[in-house]
Amino acid sequence: MTSRGRVLLVEAVIPPGNEAHAGKIMDFVMLTALGGQERTRDEYEELLREAGFRLSAVVPTASPMSVIEGRPL
Repeated sequence: MTSRGRVLLVEAVIPPGNEAHAGKIMDFVMLTALGGQERTRDEYEELLREAGFRLSAVVPTASPMSVIEGRPL
């Protein structure tokens, strides 16, 4: 990937605190049924950094999903 490239993820981003959010239900289902998890913005930032990217944007949508943009470090 060139320095101008980017990776886009469409994921539920779990908000902080006790605010109700559909992603929290999806997190529970993924954990119990699939062994996976949904993540917070900070967790996506760390995941992208470990993969050689920096988190450049999190764009909410009308659904529980957000578009997460990562760019090469």
